[in-house]
Amino acid sequence: MSFSDNSSFSRTIHVNTGKPYDVIIERGVLNQCGYWVKKVLPKAESCVIVSDSNVAPLYADTVKQSLEAAGYKVSVSIFPAGEENKRLPAIVGMYEAFTQAELSRSDFAVALGGGVTGDMCGFAAATYLRGIPFVQIPTTVLSQNDSSVGGKTGIDLECGKNLVGSFHQPCLVLTDADTLYTLPPRYVTDGFGEIIKHGCIKSADLFELIEAHGTDMNRVEELTARSVEIKAGVVERDEKESGERMLLNFGHTVGHAIEKCAHYTGIAHGEAVGIGMLIMARAGEAAGLTEKGTSARILAVLEKCGMPTSCPFTHEQICEAAMLDKKRRGETMNIVLLKAIGDSFVHKIRCADLLDFVRKGMDV
Repeated sequence: MSFSDNSSFSRTIHVNTGKPYDVIIERGVLNQCGYWVKKVLPKAESCVIVSDSNVAPLYADTVKQSLEAAGYKVSVSIFPAGEENKRLPAIVGMYEAFTQAELSRSDFAVALGGGVTGDMCGFAAATYLRGIPFVQIPTTVLSQNDSSVGGKTGIDLECGKNLVGSFHQPCLVLTDADTLYTLPPRYVTDGFGEIIKHGCIKSADLFELIEAHGTDMNRVEELTARSVEIKAGVVERDEKESGERMLLNFGHTVGHAIEKCAHYTGIAHGEAVGIGMLIMARAGEAAGLTEKGTSARILAVLEKCGMPTSCPFTHEQICEAAMLDKKRRGETMNIVLLKAIGDSFVHKIRCADLLDFVRKGMDV
């Protein structure tokens, strides 16, 4: 993995939700996190850094030292890495760490890591003392481009992904592309699944940029800024997912079902979403709802980014897993489809018809 010298790149994106916050995209911001946190939480005294067993050895000391230099009393809570550990026992461990650190409602937690860490730390912060502030420091392509922004937090149950959670916006997001140096190549390409999604639903220009350059990491900060701007705009207009924000779920109904069928191992989130987007585009074309050729472009861009394009499960298995999706409403389900690249819409489908719809997206 190679990076150009983008050390001068700096972008601040303001997210104007009920509790507004900034996303700061800048090389080296990890080392300055104490300075930035102090600006938004000047009265806090203590914090707990929540990280997983992969990320903590790389960055926890750096973050801890910067926060201590800013005058905070800092503790670290580490949980075992992996989506399979995104469960209630790990949350209880975070609660215990918060208690041992004697956090008050004016103190805060720091989510240091990828999407799993951000979702779990955010949920723990949302529910501890009925809500304490938290800071997102995302360290993966996926979390920097998607999950760190928007305030969705939660954990998985055995029967489905993210079925327990809360909307709880961070008070600050600090994005440092230098953390991507330590990612295995697979988790760079995995993160591009969400960037591709943002292009699919809202920006033909962003999609075309990925078509042209693939996973060119010389452009990662530009791509991140554009992805975050798209997501921030959607979240501002629909913070609690009652309308437009549903569009951010493109590929996720099938993607989450794939993850569940795989028991949350072997297939990364962005990979599953990529396959889900392809299946939904093919199904949309078969139903006459999506412009012909859309799925071929998605297939080509997934292949260019080195992502999987075939589903290892049957359409019966996928639909059975999807029946517990949060987007189900009684006998109907909301799914997201494309009219064309950059133009998306929510489509209501009867659960009884989902099996045939998905089958048409897989029978290629």
